[in-house]
Amino acid sequence: MVAIHEKEDTHRCAIAEGSIKFSNPESMKLLLSESNKKGDVISIARIAGIIAVKKTAELIPLCHPISITGIKVDLIHDEKENCIKVNCEVHCNGKTGVEMEALTGATISLLTVYDMCKAVDKMMTISDCRVVKKSGGKSGDIDLSTIFK
Repeated sequence: MVAIHEKEDTHRCAIAEGSIKFSNPESMKLLLSESNKKGDVISIARIAGIIAVKKTAELIPLCHPISITGIKVDLIHDEKENCIKVNCEVHCNGKTGVEMEALTGATISLLTVYDMCKAVDKMMTISDCRVVKKSGGKSGDIDLSTIFK
């Protein structure tokens, strides 16, 4: 692991996003009407993302366990694109960033949607998982959200 003991504690934030595209509009309608046999897809995917953020250091070798101070996972449906977009925002006060936690939360939320909907849509596509904002630490603030719009 990279030694971080000499770094200063700073407030750190990272936002990651991604999307899952459905192959047909009926899959999205089923999801939004909460008629999926496995349950409320959006709520369960949100909770899965939150749990994933908290377990990142257990899942990714050499990722430091950190004290998370805030997690926000949003799943937004885009009828025009026939997809669900996930946005995962993570905060901490510490010596290392939270990019991996934000990416893990967003990705696991997307995988949960896939798992819960695969019986009705076998051709979903997960894409565009990336960090779009980060702040704190030596490298300062980075905002890529306008580049990816």
